[in-house]
Amino acid sequence: MKRISFRVIVFVVLAALFLPGMGKKALGGSKPGFGTDDHTQTETDGMALVGDHAIRDAAGRIVCTKEPFSRIISLYSAHTENLFSLGLSDEITGVSRIDAEQEPAAGKKIFSARNSPERFLAEQPDLVIVRPMLDYGYPRLMAQLERFGIQVVSLQPGDIDEMMIYWQILGRLVGRADDAKDMVRRFEKGVAEARSVTAGITDKKTVYFEAIHNRFKTFSPGSMPLFALACAGGINAARDARPSRGTNIADFGKEKILARGDDIDVYLAQEGHMNRPSVAGIKNNPGYSVIRAVRDGEVYLVDEAIVSRPTLRLLEGIGTIGGILYPNHFTEETRKRIEKHADIP
Repeated sequence: MKRISFRVIVFVVLAALFLPGMGKKALGGSKPGFGTDDHTQTETDGMALVGDHAIRDAAGRIVCTKEPFSRIISLYSAHTENLFSLGLSDEITGVSRIDAEQEPAAGKKIFSARNSPERFLAEQPDLVIVRPMLDYGYPRLMAQLERFGIQVVSLQPGDIDEMMIYWQILGRLVGRADDAKDMVRRFEKGVAEARSVTAGITDKKTVYFEAIHNRFKTFSPGSMPLFALACAGGINAARDARPSRGTNIADFGKEKILARGDDIDVYLAQEGHMNRPSVAGIKNNPGYSVIRAVRDGEVYLVDEAIVSRPTLRLLEGIGTIGGILYPNHFTEETRKRIEKHADIP
């Protein structure tokens, strides 16, 4: 049997006095309010800025933000990256294994939704921030954390407008509201910089953007990867694709891809921890020789971290895609001008 320190025992006993589902900063029954700043968008279907001192998360939790959270465990890479972008460091006491393997979170304690509540309690966090997939997938853990007085917040934006709100929600949670608004402003400036480049391009390229290799999935309209593609001057070859089960992934089908093969100038595929395509694998896919991009050798892989995550590195994704499509316009100097607004570590 594991030994638990006296400090942890006291903490658990005191925390057990809290009612289930009531984290120490949770409120109930509040209605959304509206900010006055031009950059303070307040409402989405789930997440929202509520009044001046609260937020609503993707699961409907209303959380008071008058007192900033200062001992935070983040279980999603985008949350972790954005918290560092907001200027936090010591306040982030735990991260996922993926985050702990790279800067700037290297060396932070590693946590997982598969851990016991005791492991979280031993760190004494006041906030555990997750995304809906974990919130719904591990309801018992989330309920136990809240029972012990630890606030759980679930966030994940689905498009660019929600991303702006999401950054401001994070800013409120950690007492960095002005920094969050600055993130929004800098992102808008970077996007404007990219669009000023593409405004002078008359012969724009048609692109098929693969989301999941060998399943013939692309991205749904309004998704972040397609926003990055549009900002880089690309035309989506699968613009009539429909979302799959309400996600940002869309079914398209091999037949449709091949039917439009002669119109596809460039074939992009995202790669990451859960998706490992290869240029050779795409080129050797049966029937893909009818795709112009394959015949011309215009097949490229793009890191999902810069096109699919709701972080300032989307500006890097825009510059990267622009460099692939229009290298004479998105030169190295031009890309640096775009990416400088992200202050990418």
